[in-house]
Amino acid sequence: MKKFFTKILLPIMMVMGAGSLDSCKKYLERTPLADIAANDPYKNFRNFQGFTEELYNCIPLLSLAQAHNSFNLGEDEFWEVGETRLISYQIDQGNYPAWTSTYYNFLGTGGNPSTGDENSSKGQLWGLSWYAIRKANLGLANLDKLTDATQEEKNLIAGQLYFFRGYFHFALMEWWGGLPYIDQVYPTDQVIKLSRLSYQATADKVAADLKKASELLPVDWDATTAGQQTSGKNNTRINKIMALAFMGKDYLWAGSPLMNRESTGNSTYNTAYCTKAADALAQALQITESTARYELAPFSQYRDIFYTWNQNGKIPGLKEAIFLENLAGAAGRFRWNQVNDYRPITIQPTGIKVYPTANYVDYYGMANGLPIPDAEKADPESGYDPSYPWKNRDPRFYNDIIVDGDKCVLSAASVGNNDSRQYASLFTGGLYRTSDGNKKVWTGYLNSKFTSKFENDYDGYKDNNTVVLSLMRLADVYLLYAEAVANGYGTPQSNATGYDLTAVDAVNKIRQRAGVAGVAAKFLGSTTSFMSELRRERAVELAFEGHRFTDLRRWLLLTERPYTYKKSVDFDRGLPNAQVYADPKNAKVNNFRETVLFERQLSQRHYWLPFQPQDVNMYSEFKQNPGW
Repeated sequence: MKKFFTKILLPIMMVMGAGSLDSCKKYLERTPLADIAANDPYKNFRNFQGFTEELYNCIPLLSLAQAHNSFNLGEDEFWEVGETRLISYQIDQGNYPAWTSTYYNFLGTGGNPSTGDENSSKGQLWGLSWYAIRKANLGLANLDKLTDATQEEKNLIAGQLYFFRGYFHFALMEWWGGLPYIDQVYPTDQVIKLSRLSYQATADKVAADLKKASELLPVDWDATTAGQQTSGKNNTRINKIMALAFMGKDYLWAGSPLMNRESTGNSTYNTAYCTKAADALAQALQITESTARYELAPFSQYRDIFYTWNQNGKIPGLKEAIFLENLAGAAGRFRWNQVNDYRPITIQPTGIKVYPTANYVDYYGMANGLPIPDAEKADPESGYDPSYPWKNRDPRFYNDIIVDGDKCVLSAASVGNNDSRQYASLFTGGLYRTSDGNKKVWTGYLNSKFTSKFENDYDGYKDNNTVVLSLMRLADVYLLYAEAVANGYGTPQSNATGYDLTAVDAVNKIRQRAGVAGVAAKFLGSTTSFMSELRRERAVELAFEGHRFTDLRRWLLLTERPYTYKKSVDFDRGLPNAQVYADPKNAKVNNFRETVLFERQLSQRHYWLPFQPQDVNMYSEFKQNPGW
């Protein structure tokens, strides 16, 4: 603990205190413009907002750490074998302490800041979160100095500070569990012996801060007098809906089986916390629907939620994105290297290769809304047939996944007029499956959620796409609401107080946008049955956006089969190549089968990351997580 108080949090105190050290004038050559009075950062709205802006720069950056990053740590992706620089490799091996040292890693290191790369100092969730908490507390401790400001301006500053203090505690809790709640500015020259709180006790404090933020912040900064100074550029500023939505998420996490077990020893949902979550999320959704501040994107623009192509670095998300990851270098960071990780080596020889697992692709059920019980067997009820495994699937399947025969490069000449390179050769023995023993397409599928299937050039940099992940988007809020209502109010047909939308209606709202039939009646007889479909819906709608690992953990499924598997698919083409290329999603295949590539050997200790030994060894009140 002393380390992050003295090495992480102390520097900001040094910066803020520098202006008051009058004795420095005796031996430093200074110009009058270099003298900053102690109250200057807080004296008016413009200055205080400048102080507060740095908190936005502490928001995690998931989609890149240095040149590459792995931010999907569940059973969703399979990276090339033996790539120890990736945090996903360490998670697969159960080597969680490596979060402090792994190179491509958003949790702890985030690369090497000495390189001068502006992205390399971002994404360090551990260090930047504590830094931001300290800074938020500094701001709150100095609110009384904001005298040259209107009440609206004072509310805007205070609301942001309360939000960020709560949010960054929440960001840490997701990974490490209950924490000391730092809600004041502690001396930097002392070891502060604060005990860890239970997860739920910490979550209560987070919720209190987010509630204050929601009461102080507007729905839209452009509608405020202060916000007119930056009109049209306020979209990512913290607002009332963000605060309410994160309060609901905070309560739902506190009510989830893992967090409830950590706090009470009970491995089921906590009804009281889920009810609080449902009510907060309902309020966020009511405001959203009445103001149209956020809206679900039409499915015709679904790709624009995740990336923009050749639009001069335009930030994706449309009106669906609520809270975006760190925007540092957004216009160019993904296209340099990360985008090429999703391309097979036969198209792009650079990159660390990553592919969707076959078992995760199975979550994309049928367009009629039914799941696929066993990908190797025909299912008369859903209509799934392993001889036509990509026929009549959920439309999001065709957006997110590249299958055998899909056209991956527009220009045949750019790949040497070789149709096995131009079209995805993902059948057993195909070029994509055999080229380079380690970087080959191990799983039989490619990811197209963050890349176009139809590239004008096979060089990812020239493809010119901008990827920014939504740490929260509106579809996620509807699904969080559905889970909270079903487990808080008791049934899939329940709704939160004062809001008419039922849990099943919320799930169906997301399905309807994609053109998928609603949840079948057989899943609506109990919350247990409904949860199987809700978990699948989260897997599909939020695929590859960094949510799955936390979901599996909070549901206590991380160590349970089949969630420990990473599988591949094998098959032979059942049609001539020309017919496969003409209509790949309806192509016949033979001998369709799935094989386990890897199974994680994880135990109960792997539900939480360990703290650094130097932190937990500072004093006995700060406990290490069990098993570490």
